[in-house]
Amino acid sequence: MRLGVEAAVVGRELVSGDVEVSDGRIERYGIPSANGRGVASPGFIDLQVNGFGGVDLLEADSDGYRRAGEALLETGVTAYLPTFITAPEEQLREALASVPVNGSQPRILGIHVEGPFLAPNRLGTHRAADRRDPDPELLARLLTYGPVRVMTLAPELPGAGELIDGLHRHGVTVSCGHSDATADEANNAFDRGVHTVTHLFNAMRPFGHRDPGIAGAALARDDVVVQVILDGIHLADDTMRLVWRAAAGRVALVTDAMAGAGVSDGSYSLGGLEVEMRDGVARGPDGVLAGSSLTMLEAVQNLHALGVSLAEAIEAATAVPARVVGARQAGRLEVGSPADLVVLDDNLQIGRVLVGGEALVC
Repeated sequence: MRLGVEAAVVGRELVSGDVEVSDGRIERYGIPSANGRGVASPGFIDLQVNGFGGVDLLEADSDGYRRAGEALLETGVTAYLPTFITAPEEQLREALASVPVNGSQPRILGIHVEGPFLAPNRLGTHRAADRRDPDPELLARLLTYGPVRVMTLAPELPGAGELIDGLHRHGVTVSCGHSDATADEANNAFDRGVHTVTHLFNAMRPFGHRDPGIAGAALARDDVVVQVILDGIHLADDTMRLVWRAAAGRVALVTDAMAGAGVSDGSYSLGGLEVEMRDGVARGPDGVLAGSSLTMLEAVQNLHALGVSLAEAIEAATAVPARVVGARQAGRLEVGSPADLVVLDDNLQIGRVLVGGEALVC
């Protein structure tokens, strides 16, 4: 089957020609085509989805995952990590056990557990009552409850190094976030093998000219992927331009989407916390930002609008997040790779979405 497109995003390049799919995988690309329309892209990968389409994933059952998945597909997401914020252990246990492990669409690459080992003064909307200091026994239990793929923690907390080592032994990606780490403390974690940070600049020590903190340390290194929420609210445009100049090629777009994303303004749950979304901005009872209503398609559009090439903007939503979790065949348009694809029209709107070569959005 040929997609009938005029070009495809391959790595950081826009390659002219059609794309052929066979048996759920990419057979060829760059096929001469006189009448092709649109651009084929790898399907988007979102590392941080708290909820979507009216569904809070921490509280979701199988039907909730189905509904959230259908809504995510409409925005071009073909793989994602359901994300659970800080919560009581029993609630995390139930949520981790409820995650579909086979046959879900979009694909679920594992779970992102954001907390509970966070800095007490950088919690954002995470409940202080459920925050915990590093606890190897609690961590060991959490890892038995479900397929944890990423854990966000504050690396400066006493005992965090032991948790980092244990997570790495279990093949879990550690992301530094909700952290008051100094640059030195952050670099210690990066030297220990941590290679990504959660929503850069948000819920972390501010950048200072004598101590650039965790954000400055991450931007100054070549081996750290910085995750950003590019909704025009969490980061100023000039901040994002600065991030891109420092870290082009190692920026991962994320949404940090909450249940109201993909729906409309109103009241929603974020891990049991009541959140109000007004004019597309989600805030908790204290007025603090509580996730976002951003979609990955909008994040790509926003990055491209800042002057980044389309191919590089798409890479930030595909290959780079795939690299964070070691999903080697995801987020790429290559011969032999799974045909998880998005077709964008000339206005960068969704035309089609395919998972394993099957068109799920037309």
